[in-house]
This record gives sequence, structure tokens and C-alpha cells, in this order.
Amino acid sequence: MVKTLAESLADVRSRIEAAARKAGRASADVRLMAVTKGFPREVVQEALGAGLSLFGENRVQEAEAKFADLPVPCETHLIGHLQTNKARAAAALFACVQSIDSMHTAEALDARCAERGAPIDVLLELNTSGEDSKSGFRTCDELLAGLDAVRKLPLLRLKGLMTVGPLTDDPQKIRAAFAQLRSLFDEVRPGLSGFDTLSMGMSGDFELAIEEGSTLVRLGTALFGIRGTR
Repeated sequence: MVKTLAESLADVRSRIEAAARKAGRASADVRLMAVTKGFPREVVQEALGAGLSLFGENRVQEAEAKFADLPVPCETHLIGHLQTNKARAAAALFACVQSIDSMHTAEALDARCAERGAPIDVLLELNTSGEDSKSGFRTCDELLAGLDAVRKLPLLRLKGLMTVGPLTDDPQKIRAAFAQLRSLFDEVRPGLSGFDTLSMGMSGDFELAIEEGSTLVRLGTALFGIRGTR
């Protein structure tokens, strides 16, 4: 039997609560992002009606069509790789780009924000899995160098770090990837004002991510089911 969104949302919130409790944390410290990549605009409208207000999209063009002129305000983040030729559209559309993975990308986004005269929040993405198919800075040293450089860009507000867990069924490998990012986050956070977001965990691994300190989980399938079925 296919779950309704209300049923899926209640289940997800219960699981977030349990994972946070296990880690000695408050579930209120974990933001829930609805990832609507591949789902139609009607699913976004349904999610808004269910009380969800934070959304993640992987592609600028898809988000432009899906989130234009919605009757209810929401917060939308880009969580997929940003192509520099889409930076102008991204600057206008998103509250945050979670996937800054190079200075080339950061500088292009900052330039487009300057054209608009408006800043944007950003997260730096670390490729904790080492998988070639994933974006992100390849090493902690590269990310730290990028962090220092991004701080000098006037219109990018550095808010935290992001990663996509490794594609594996081994919970220890997944946990190790999240722990690596958490350690880096804790290392750099004391010197950065407003640096408060640790975005990690998706439908298959968000409970491990919460146990390792995630403050924002990005869920699609856990909320909406398999893409193409709605």
C-alpha cells in the first residue's frame, strides 16, 4: 500500500526524533528538507499544504519551472552541482547553494550576486566518499583553502558544509564519512560567525547522519516515494 505524504511525513519525523534522542540531541535542531528533484510541481504544492517549507533541487532549470509564482512562500536550496553558466539564474532563484565545490564556481556565483546587489548563503561540499561520480572538494585541505578564499567574496555568506554519503550498504563506511565532515565542521566553526549548517543525510542514511551531528537532512524518496510513481 502506497503511503500518503502525511503518513510518510509522520514516519520521517518520528525517525528523526528517535535518531536525535539516541545521539542526545533535540530533534528541533535538525531541519527537514524536502527534495523534489524529479517530482512534478503538484508534489511541491502538496508538500506546502502539509507544512513543509524547505525544498532542495538538483538542477536550476527544473527549479525555475517548478517554483515560479507559488501561492505559499518557501525556501529553496540548490543541492546539485552548479554550472557556472547557470549562476545568474541560481542567484535569483535560491536562498542557498549547498554545493560550492570550487573557487571557479564560487567566484561566478559571487559575480552574479553582485549584478543583483544581493547576497546568497552557501555551503561548501566535501566529497567524503572519493567517488568520481560525486561533486565536492576532493580533500579536507582543498576545502579549507576554498573556505578561506570564499570568506573574502563579499556576497557569499558562508553558512556551513555539505556532503553526500558513500553509495554502500556498510553503515560503518557511511558513518565514517559523516564523522569526517562533522570533525571538519567542528574544527572551523569557532572562527566563523553564522557558520551553523551541517547538511548531510538522505533517505537511505539520514538517521546515521543525525547521530553524527547533521543539522539538515535532505529527503526525497522517504517523503514522496519512488520518482515516477506520483
